[in-house]
Amino acid sequence: MRGLLVMVSMGLAVVAVQAEPWPTWRGPKGDGHSSEKGLPTMWSDSKNLLWKAPLPGMGCSTPVVWGDAIFLTCVENQNLLLLALDTKGKEKWRAKLGEGNVPARTDEGNWASASAVTDGKHVWAYVGSGDIACYTVAGAKVWAFNLQQKYGKFNIQFGMHSTPILHDGKLYLQLFHTGAQLVISLEAATGKELWKVNRTSDGTDECPHSYASPVLWQAGEKAYLITHGNDYAVAHDLADGHELWRLGNLNPKDKYNKTLRFVASPVAAPNLIVVPTAKNGQVVALKPDATGMVGPGSKHEQWRKPSNTPDVPSPLVADGLVYLCRENGTLICLDAVTGEEYYQERTTAGRFRASPVLLDGHLLLTNRDKGTVTVVKAGKKFVRVSDNTVPDVLAASPAVADGKIYLRGFKYLWAISASAQ
Repeated sequence: MRGLLVMVSMGLAVVAVQAEPWPTWRGPKGDGHSSEKGLPTMWSDSKNLLWKAPLPGMGCSTPVVWGDAIFLTCVENQNLLLLALDTKGKEKWRAKLGEGNVPARTDEGNWASASAVTDGKHVWAYVGSGDIACYTVAGAKVWAFNLQQKYGKFNIQFGMHSTPILHDGKLYLQLFHTGAQLVISLEAATGKELWKVNRTSDGTDECPHSYASPVLWQAGEKAYLITHGNDYAVAHDLADGHELWRLGNLNPKDKYNKTLRFVASPVAAPNLIVVPTAKNGQVVALKPDATGMVGPGSKHEQWRKPSNTPDVPSPLVADGLVYLCRENGTLICLDAVTGEEYYQERTTAGRFRASPVLLDGHLLLTNRDKGTVTVVKAGKKFVRVSDNTVPDVLAASPAVADGKIYLRGFKYLWAISASAQ
């Protein structure tokens, strides 16, 4: 009996290790990586589909998952909602965050585009009206306020969609628009402002409009915040927000693009930070120990690619390779050290807005219009494994948690699992 109990406890321990949450839009480490194994590489609306849950309205936020709770935002009529579902697809509770909605370019997105973030005890959500709130995972409101009322009215063409970062009990936000260029730290438990810095720039016209999200670089005990927009990527000290380094020449002055609004966010690996721009502009690989002003030829740059940036999907770094998924579905694979291109291959025709996810040696690349996720084997050679379609619009990035792939559509939340068979 004792041996049986030991075996059972060991089995439970293995399950616990494999059951990984997805606490923010790019996963446990904010880099698009999942450590889960054994999930299907082929699915449809009739194969490996565990369930689909109807959603009350459109949204583009990635679901975040912890334990038996899934959180996402959506717009129902003019109500901006935070939804909590269980991992069987049943709604647990909903909360109204705010009111109002302006669709972006008709069908590109709306005011439910920023993703929530959770630590398994609380969930924080932010919507395009400027309303930000903290709830317990059981649905009790802890605090809420409106960012526009506190920091000034947003002046941004397609709405404010930047997802906050949660780290060490603090929330970090970037609010970049024509009216302000602010980086803010809030106490996650109370919403109290800890610090606010004005992130100066010489960007003009539409360039102050940033739709990117801040990212956290972390290696061991070291960590800092990276904000992206208005012609620069900037690193900030977590204690007070002061500037550590600034990456420039992303929008060169001699051929200045007045409409270069950044949408894709950087990705931060322990040994490399990859910074995209927009509109077929450059991509820069940066060494994390950079200091001061960084530009072409700097010792702090690893490489600089002059074109073929992903306009909306954020980059992914894994096993010495950098992957760029362009908005037309072209996947580019580069050497992380040298920037050498290994391949450039088209996946499927259509618009790509979601960021790639690395899962068990495969990349998940999401075609918004067709509802198709192309699975490509990770590595220096392009190997297409499968094209998997569900009848929905998939603008959000996939989430992976506890043996399931979650695909957030405009109509449904789809749960894919090998246990569906």
